Amino acid sequence: MAHHTILVLGGYGFFGTRICQTLAGNQNIHLLVAGRDAARAKALAAQLGLPPRQALALDADAPDLARRLTELGVDTLIHTAGPFQGQDYRVARAAIEAGANYIDLADGRDFVAGIASLDDLARQRGVFITSGASSLPALSSAVVDRYLPRFRQLTSIRHGIASGARAPGIATMAGIFSYCGKPFQRLVAGSQQTTHGWLDLKRHRFAAPVGRRLLGSCDVPDLALFPQRYPGLDTVTFHAGFAGAPGHLFVWAAAQLVRLGLLRSLLPLVRPLHAISQWVEPLVSDKGAMFVTLQGTGLDGLPLTLTWQLLAAQNHGPHIPCGASIALAHRLASASSGGAPLPRGAMPCVGLLTVENYLAALQGHDVTEVPA
Repeated sequence: MAHHTILVLGGYGFFGTRICQTLAGNQNIHLLVAGRDAARAKALAAQLGLPPRQALALDADAPDLARRLTELGVDTLIHTAGPFQGQDYRVARAAIEAGANYIDLADGRDFVAGIASLDDLARQRGVFITSGASSLPALSSAVVDRYLPRFRQLTSIRHGIASGARAPGIATMAGIFSYCGKPFQRLVAGSQQTTHGWLDLKRHRFAAPVGRRLLGSCDVPDLALFPQRYPGLDTVTFHAGFAGAPGHLFVWAAAQLVRLGLLRSLLPLVRPLHAISQWVEPLVSDKGAMFVTLQGTGLDGLPLTLTWQLLAAQNHGPHIPCGASIALAHRLASASSGGAPLPRGAMPCVGLLTVENYLAALQGHDVTEVPA
């Protein structure tokens, strides 16, 4: 049986490690752990029982990236080396040039929505290119697609995520803090309205044992993609929050200073805040959750509201954003051996996975679905 060679760029990072740990168990996949630090790549490869030759130093900004991918015989590249806010598509372009599929975990609104600009190139090379293979928009859109047949007209999507205690990586935090206090547009009550990153403070009650959490407004791909994908929507909002209320209130207050022009950005605070969050991790909840609330008119013509939730315990929440890339990687490896192929071209990661596909990639973790 032919092996499908998958290179995980940033493979020893926060999300890359989790992806590699799962893909290493697929006998159809030849896994390459890559990143700027060869020593860290080799350490993870050894931990996973892979030979040293399957760990390598590779820089996303290297001008010869396409040539290296070709020499390595890469079939699929999974890009986890964020933050994606402000990145261009050089890694995706290198993958296309090398004739490799490309998957990333980007959460940058413009980055994910703009990946379709590579569609013609991807089709010419016959490769699959997708951006946003993460909780948003891959899982959130899968939830909407599941329940959409229960609506005559869907008018509102309000969704959010509350993290557990485990701090994300530096790159993820940099992406989150890059728009703290900065204005962005979202669809509310039929018109584009301005809000600011991590403001618009709300208290949301999740199912037990997560309970009440503070959430702030976030600029995510769904805000751009959902109004296009689901005609008739008049509201799309997304909020996120931290495990501990004091930490969330600190970020909310700092975002206010940015909005008022008293601070230019929170990016200089990323490293100290990351260190503090690691220090306080034992003191806050190890549980996180995600919700998607849909509102509109049901098939009977009456108002209908549905809420779906996903609960994570034991600090297993960080595995959830990895589910899409894992599920897609398994499908690509299966396609190499005669399974159903994924579409050719470049597209945001919406409509590619079902909720069941996604959650199957999270088996073995303390993640529980609460269906609507």
